[in-house]
Amino acid sequence: MTPAAVLLDVADEKETIRVLLIEDDEDDYLLTKALVSAKENATIKLDWVDSYDLALETIDTHKHDVYLVDYRLGHHTGIDLIQEAFRRGCRAPMILLTGQDDLTVDQSALELGAADYLVKGRIDAQLLGRSIRYALRQASVLAEVAQKENKYRSLFERSIDAIFVANNEMRFQDANSSVERLLGYSRDELRILNPARLFADLDQLRKLRFNVREHGQIKDFETNLIHRSGRKRICLISVWAVDDPAGRPEWYQGIVRDITEQKKAQQDLILAEKLTMTGKIARSIAHEVRNPLTNLSLALEQLKDELDTDNEYITMFTDIIGRNVDRIGQLITEMLNSSKPRDLDRKKQDFNLVVKETLQLVSDRIKLKRMRLETSFVTDDCNALIDRDQVKTALLNILVNAVEAMQEGKGILVVKTNCTDDKRVFVEVTDNGGGINETDRQRLFDPFFTGKSGGMGLGLTATQNIINSHKGSIEVESQLGLGTTFRLYFPK
Repeated sequence: MTPAAVLLDVADEKETIRVLLIEDDEDDYLLTKALVSAKENATIKLDWVDSYDLALETIDTHKHDVYLVDYRLGHHTGIDLIQEAFRRGCRAPMILLTGQDDLTVDQSALELGAADYLVKGRIDAQLLGRSIRYALRQASVLAEVAQKENKYRSLFERSIDAIFVANNEMRFQDANSSVERLLGYSRDELRILNPARLFADLDQLRKLRFNVREHGQIKDFETNLIHRSGRKRICLISVWAVDDPAGRPEWYQGIVRDITEQKKAQQDLILAEKLTMTGKIARSIAHEVRNPLTNLSLALEQLKDELDTDNEYITMFTDIIGRNVDRIGQLITEMLNSSKPRDLDRKKQDFNLVVKETLQLVSDRIKLKRMRLETSFVTDDCNALIDRDQVKTALLNILVNAVEAMQEGKGILVVKTNCTDDKRVFVEVTDNGGGINETDRQRLFDPFFTGKSGGMGLGLTATQNIINSHKGSIEVESQLGLGTTFRLYFPK
């Protein structure tokens, strides 16, 4: 009978409470039987076994509601029996019977899960009956609590959302498996981990702590969390306080939602709209400007034949007009190339080899500027379905920008390839240049945005377009005065 069913038995006095006495002294059995036979214990049915081994065999049948266990059982003790019974899955309450007051024995029994303990010679019929019924009620309540705990624990463990429990310093006390997957740490590691290691910006952690302490909760707090591997994830954190009986915050519950892919999808959509608009503008300009531009170029050549070319002022002005006509024509071509959809010739390629070939294209520039190149290529399978020439073009734009961002004689260019868990390959390009401020970083891929004099601001737009055509992605991290890192991801 389960403890829950026992509760019904207790409520209905007509139901029998089945008790097993485990006692190796027959005289003690007869005394206990006499106590059970009293009128107030009429609903109790007593069975008896006289050895440790026979007791375990009987317990395994699960036919009794309560067990009375003598402390002395030959070579074993009642505590040994209680331990073994619980190990075998017995959940019925057990009451330890001792021959004399021994606080050490009593404490050990209760710590191991005994429902109560009684001292022989001080037991009467009323005390025995009350102890048995109390043990049943207690077992029933504990079973109900355990059932609820299992239900909520199951909800906690199986939740897709990352759920955690923390103290007021935002240190983890518990976390479900979704938190482990999100951050890359086991729950045991999280309990001893300094939360500062998880935040890309420590000011964000301080702000989170302040708001939780000040208001008792915070909802959808956006911040960047760092995975164990070093990857940054954009997350929304919601935290609320759980108060103690006096109304003071005792601990905190929280939910973390990873919105990295959602943010990326939004950024890709915005970028796609920008590229579409750039394409429309480019086509309009090509249609409206190229014809008059061609006429202007032809007229200029005709004018040169009619003018005195020995006059240096005339030559200077005609050269200025010619250079700007050519620049406008080049700008139109670059706009069309950077914004139009790419027709890819995708083949299975060795990604490491593509990166090495692209590095060869900038090797002379690196040597001339007396810069150092450091490389690290992944040894795992690094083949990917890519358009070799297009990927080289995209990477070349990044490498050239990196070299130009660094000081001559002091530059260090670091290029690495690797694979991710989600079947992607990527190349990471890091320079030690002056870095990019956050405002400019947000605009890097905007058409015509450039920080270089004479630049058209379409190189990175073209790079982004190539990566989008491959269904890949690009990440940029930068710190002023320290340098910039680009990561170009391509699906295998």
